[in-house]
Amino acid sequence: MKIMKNIQVPTGNILIVEGSKGKLECLSLGDYGKDHNIKADFLGLSRDLDQVKHTDLLSLEEKWVVTISTQYGCSMNCSFCDVPKVGPGRNCSKQDLLDQVHTAMSLHPEIKRSDRLNIHFARMGEPTWNNYVLLATMDLESNFKDYHVHPVVSTMMPKNNKSLKEYIYSWMSIKNQLLNGNAGLQLSINSTDENERNVMFSGNALTLKEISELMKNVSVVGRKITLNFAIADYTIDAKVLKQYFDPKRFLVKLTPMHKTVKCIDNRIKTAGDYTTIAPYLEHEKNLKAEGFDVLVFVASKEEDESRITCGNACLSF
Repeated sequence: MKIMKNIQVPTGNILIVEGSKGKLECLSLGDYGKDHNIKADFLGLSRDLDQVKHTDLLSLEEKWVVTISTQYGCSMNCSFCDVPKVGPGRNCSKQDLLDQVHTAMSLHPEIKRSDRLNIHFARMGEPTWNNYVLLATMDLESNFKDYHVHPVVSTMMPKNNKSLKEYIYSWMSIKNQLLNGNAGLQLSINSTDENERNVMFSGNALTLKEISELMKNVSVVGRKITLNFAIADYTIDAKVLKQYFDPKRFLVKLTPMHKTVKCIDNRIKTAGDYTTIAPYLEHEKNLKAEGFDVLVFVASKEEDESRITCGNACLSF
């Protein structure tokens, strides 16, 4: 896969590459490590965080993060995401998906193994529209035998995807059985108010009740299913969330609302200093009171401004 542009950022590289149908984006990133930017009492990380600043990264042998596109553009039209500006969602081929991982990793031929290779299907596109994600995931371990592969699907749960339930059950089967629990599923929730969700997802996502119904018989091996909340001026009612999602099977992740161009245009942002724990503490307390495991991810200024986080797309401008 040809690299058309290599954008170096403080934590790694954003690549614009040539796929079978046009330009894609994929990322090769290092990680600060959970002791630096994660608060999660259930993992024993119960201290309050100071301001998260850019610092030395873990070695890639310890943790390597590769984020890839599942589509050329996206049709979900979320109010906080730049990717729809690239164009409508057209699915990547299975080879496109695997080639992006190989290409991102080719930046560091000196790295022959890693304790954890996180592969996030989360750059451009809504992955549940693309069944090749499932097929490519089943080939990851054989393609990267010396790396401890941990793939993650992040989804908005699109309501117009008639095959969504089949897709989710297939993904969880891969997670639970093929990968022995060593994979992730992250559902983008962001609010417990359906009017707010309808606006942010442009009416294209299932309601919480519909998501709950679809997920009610899903079994979980390994880490629980993640309910992701990007903190902005949105409602997070822990009691409402518990009505729909069992804390025994679901955990909550709190993140900043990343500063995409679309967020800036729509005045969507995390209140206060998102590089500190402060904007997340009240939500964490309320969610823990309802029995949820809560993981708080605090971003550095450099991570946000370098456009490595989801919702960004260099191709959009």
